[in-house]
Amino acid sequence: MPRPLCLFTGQWADLPLETLAKKAKSFGYDGLELACWGDHFDVQRALKEREYCKRHWELLCDHGLASFAISNHLVGQAVADRIDERHKAILAPAIWGDGDPEGVRKRAQKEMIDTGKAARKFFDAAPPAVKEVLGRTGKTVVVGFTGSPIWHLIYSFPPNLPKQIDEGFREFARRWKPILDAYDKLDVSFALEVHPTEIAFDLPSTRRALAALDQHPRFGFNFDPSHFGYQGVDYCAFLREFSGRVWNVHVKDVWWSERATAAGVFGGHTDFGSDGRFWDFRSPGRGRIEFEAIVRLLNLAGYQGPLTVEWEDMLMDREAGASEAAAFVRKLDFPRSNVAFDAAFAK
Repeated sequence: MPRPLCLFTGQWADLPLETLAKKAKSFGYDGLELACWGDHFDVQRALKEREYCKRHWELLCDHGLASFAISNHLVGQAVADRIDERHKAILAPAIWGDGDPEGVRKRAQKEMIDTGKAARKFFDAAPPAVKEVLGRTGKTVVVGFTGSPIWHLIYSFPPNLPKQIDEGFREFARRWKPILDAYDKLDVSFALEVHPTEIAFDLPSTRRALAALDQHPRFGFNFDPSHFGYQGVDYCAFLREFSGRVWNVHVKDVWWSERATAAGVFGGHTDFGSDGRFWDFRSPGRGRIEFEAIVRLLNLAGYQGPLTVEWEDMLMDREAGASEAAAFVRKLDFPRSNVAFDAAFAK
């Protein structure tokens, strides 16, 4: 069966869910990966209001859509981050509170546990067709970020002390293990979007994150190749090594220059879309990611989850881009063969 084609709603949170649902269906999508901001999915309402999840499914079904994952990147970022004024802009007042960093982290940790509870309740109320897909994947997934106590040490001058990095991974594990243990009881899994600014952003840091968590069975990954390509990280190697823990996939493209630019890989404090950058996110099919290779590796791995467009392209109209991206992914995806092409030669 073809993998469900979904749109991540995080970049569309300025639109009411019903408005976005109408648009997403007209663009050609099968479903939505619901972000826990805007009015797209409210964790506390899902837990406290008896009919909230039912009404959400009715809205989606009325527009011919499904959902296969809940995303809470913004709150997840605050669990293990070094908290400062930037976080106030992305967190609800109940999480930010008085802004005391440790209090913010503890409230974010609790909210991520509640996100798992809300996801369990939401997907338990899902229609049979959605449960069939979730049954094939074997996972109920919350996607998000982890934050990082040591991202600010990424460029090591003055030289980082080994114990600083080691302690950063230990702190990450201390803050995330209670969340993952709660998810284990709920039969929910967390998929980190491996990404610069997170505890895992390439292959070595991913290995260390898993080791810090003692290979926790509820910790896996949302694979988004755009965050590897411009770094010079082999995203196909990531899939080969960690495919057993890839529980969600974002389809997003990125372009990077073949020659030197005014603002290099670190961006020069320029905004996305500025002229002279070394790299920028692009609509799927318009960058340099080799999606054909990715689909073949997903087929080898037996990945049956959704392919979810996370649409980001500063110089392209988002509705035109999201529609084009749906057609691109629909044409790109194909099932793995269950026969050898040369088997008939022996007949």
